Amino acid sequence: MPVNAYESKCERLKKKVGGYASEDVAVAFSGGVDSSLLLKIACDAARERGTRVYGVFLYTMLHPQGELEEAEKVAREMNAIFHVLKINELEEAGIAENPADRCYRCKRYLFQRIQEEMSSFGVRWILEGTNEDDLHVYRPGIRAVRELGIISPLAEVKMTKKEVRRMAEEYGISVSKKPSVPCLATRFPYGTRISYEEMQKVGAGEAFLKTLGLFNVRLRVHGKIARIEVDRQDMTVILDKKDVVTEYLKNLGYIYITLDLEGFRSGSMDTEIR
Repeated sequence: MPVNAYESKCERLKKKVGGYASEDVAVAFSGGVDSSLLLKIACDAARERGTRVYGVFLYTMLHPQGELEEAEKVAREMNAIFHVLKINELEEAGIAENPADRCYRCKRYLFQRIQEEMSSFGVRWILEGTNEDDLHVYRPGIRAVRELGIISPLAEVKMTKKEVRRMAEEYGISVSKKPSVPCLATRFPYGTRISYEEMQKVGAGEAFLKTLGLFNVRLRVHGKIARIEVDRQDMTVILDKKDVVTEYLKNLGYIYITLDLEGFRSGSMDTEIR
């Protein structure tokens, strides 16, 4: 893409986010690169206007543990108001049976909670980090975002994930190269009852695999089968460490440990419903 096209997107993004930051505004903030970029731009604009920016972090068992501390660190670096909202969406959003529309139900519930919480602070605009790439894959949660009137500035200016990372790096945002961390429910087949205990096991397994120096890691679970997805160039790491990997994952309760030969791919559990 020509430099001027990228720069045009950056300028439009700053103008768009700056417009919302002319009053107190909230960003649904996970600590990932997309929402971190939005939070940074909003905070810079708010500083000039004397308004406040809330980085709303959803504390939930559906995401790997340890994300809270990093997200708070990033929010503090940007001088945002870090606001934690504790959620129990597994039961309250009706997704315990992992239905095919899980993401829609969950997103709708989560953003309704954010709206309710932020309305008590007089905040009417909530921004979230859907980017252009997300619009071209199976993301049923986007429908909930649109239904509720949540703002998606990155998608509106057609900024891709690669461009988001580039802009975040230019801003010096510490998580500019952080891999995506989708909710742990995505590790299980649709129609499979999921529990916090099983998701904690997946989280522990992925955390261990990342200690081997891997970037993208998914541990997909099919009953007692653990299917490991990593980038293709990293498959040799798993094979070289197969004994310790197998021992660790079997200690978590999995009987069969497999390596997916297609490698890491986002949304591999969505194949049959796309």
